[in-house]
Amino acid sequence: MSSQTWSVRNVLTRVSGGSESNTSAGHKLTLPRQLLLQALLLVIAFSVLFPLLWVVSLALDPRNISRPTTLQLIPPGASLDAFKSVIAQPTVNKISFLGLALNSLKLAGGTALGSLIVGVLAAYSFSRFRFKGREVMMLGVVTVLMLPAIAALPALYVLLNRFQLQDAAHKVLFNLRDSLWGVGLAMISGMLPFAIWNLKGFLDTIPKELEEAAIIDGANANQVFFQIVLPLSLPALAVTGFLGFMSGWTEFAVSWQFLTKVSDHTLMMELYNMIGQFAGNTPWSKFASMSILVSLPVSMVYLLLQRYIVGGLTIGGVKG
Repeated sequence: MSSQTWSVRNVLTRVSGGSESNTSAGHKLTLPRQLLLQALLLVIAFSVLFPLLWVVSLALDPRNISRPTTLQLIPPGASLDAFKSVIAQPTVNKISFLGLALNSLKLAGGTALGSLIVGVLAAYSFSRFRFKGREVMMLGVVTVLMLPAIAALPALYVLLNRFQLQDAAHKVLFNLRDSLWGVGLAMISGMLPFAIWNLKGFLDTIPKELEEAAIIDGANANQVFFQIVLPLSLPALAVTGFLGFMSGWTEFAVSWQFLTKVSDHTLMMELYNMIGQFAGNTPWSKFASMSILVSLPVSMVYLLLQRYIVGGLTIGGVKG
């Protein structure tokens, strides 16, 4: 067999005959309709931006007041002291902001990658193969997708708590439940239904003729999957991976129930630890500044990739 490099471009050229076409359609809005839509968008923008502006104002307020009652976009004596304090050590717990961010990054990155790898393999199987019990399994995926992830928390707690390493004196050396590994596994189980369903919807839109053309040219199953299917699935993979990362970055419930060691705490756990009883003695300036620091990385990535994320979601929802 001759050594031939398989690529999406080559197969697309064979199937389509090298022709490309672009179509576009649109219509103009009347002036009253434009004004109405713009006014509606301004109201929506104000309702979204108002709480964000208040958070930024609180973060810059050096008074660190416990009960904010008024909004001042530029508070008197505005400074970045709250940000410096949070970066040094957010709470009384002996862990720095960098340590918290590293734990959150491990959790978010690991869960996103794990759910993406398992999800794309399962989605490809559901999309391309016909096997016994396929419909029942897909129905199970949809059923789990409709259930709240928190509903499985007690069962996951008991299950993961059984995986322990003990010494001769029955002292627990490692508990899977009380570790980032256990939290990651629990989160992956909740992410997989969405990953499978979203990726399957996208894979269904990829013409099977592309794979058949590659097989006729001598490509094996691995070459078809890795060099034809995966490159075409990059938009859906990016969307699924980003949403999985965002879920892991902002995860709180599972971590709060599973983790007990301060060294394993995440950003969201320490953010919650800042809240005092009845919110009466909460350091709102530090709380607001840490909220901004936690949300800033994900927000910036989303703004940069917004077009691809929205496009990937809409394309993935064309077929079921």
